[in-house]
Amino acid sequence: MLRTRWGIFTVKINGMEKKPMRWPDGSFSIQGAAAEVGATPQTIFDYLARGLLTGHQLAKGQPWQIELSDKQITQLRNHVRRTKRSKKEAS
Repeated sequence: MLRTRWGIFTVKINGMEKKPMRWPDGSFSIQGAAAEVGATPQTIFDYLARGLLTGHQLAKGQPWQIELSDKQITQLRNHVRRTKRSKKEAS
């Protein structure tokens, strides 16, 4: 909001889009990781905080770059499915 209000441009790591699904180096953005594993962006932030995912930012407040292997994607998809199923069963 402040960037918009004060006309401060965002960093475009790939030189084109602010938040692509994947960065040129093959890492995922928050939105890309969420789409890949079938979770919400907030879940991806939670996974980063809990250490289930690893990623980095060039500086605080900059877009995340998340490394995901095929094995991690499969494991996280299964985890998300189990979590969604258990929440439905509890309600």
